[in-house]
Amino acid sequence: MGEVSVQALRGVDFELFRGELVVLLGPSGSGKSTLLNILGGLDRPTAGAVHFRGRNLSQAGDRELTEYRRNEVGFVFQFYNLIPSLTARENVAIVTEIAKNPMKPEEALAMVGLEDRLDHFPSQLSGGQQQRVAIARAIAKRPGVLLCDEPTGALDSATGVVVLEALERVNRELGTATAVITHNADIAAMADRVVHVSDGHIASVETNAVRKSPSEIHW
Repeated sequence: MGEVSVQALRGVDFELFRGELVVLLGPSGSGKSTLLNILGGLDRPTAGAVHFRGRNLSQAGDRELTEYRRNEVGFVFQFYNLIPSLTARENVAIVTEIAKNPMKPEEALAMVGLEDRLDHFPSQLSGGQQQRVAIARAIAKRPGVLLCDEPTGALDSATGVVVLEALERVNRELGTATAVITHNADIAAMADRVVHVSDGHIASVETNAVRKSPSEIHW
């Protein structure tokens, strides 16, 4: 920023394991999204290393990072990024047509409870349903890692719980390593681990002895 150097992340040491659901908790500007972008191969760190199943992604070229994102990473964002002119089924098919070992779009949509909305356009769906289509699109490739940036940020509490239930089911049934960014401390109760991010550092890591189901969470 002009002559001012801003370090988004500093000294971060972090692991994510298969089948684990981790919540990254912290205020705006703490570095959560930067960390998620690096984990997802969208950004390269200026120092340090990122490893995925033995591969050093921080030394990967553009083609290798593209293949990593295409085959191994599912992204879910706060705003659904669906294509308005395509149905729910077609929005998911965009991914299944380029993935190595995808689910059928119908299977992915059924996993998030939208088997009766296959041919609806985004404008015919509620916010929560659109977000569940986005989750179906992210998981249809059977990714090793599912990265979610404020997935309930644009939703009310009741709708957010439905979306969290979809994420929890995916994590449980597919064994996908799942990281969820939020500033909502209540959501942390559904995680295996809670990583508190502050000023570009990991301030603390907590392990939940028992994971709450999303239906037990209210905010």
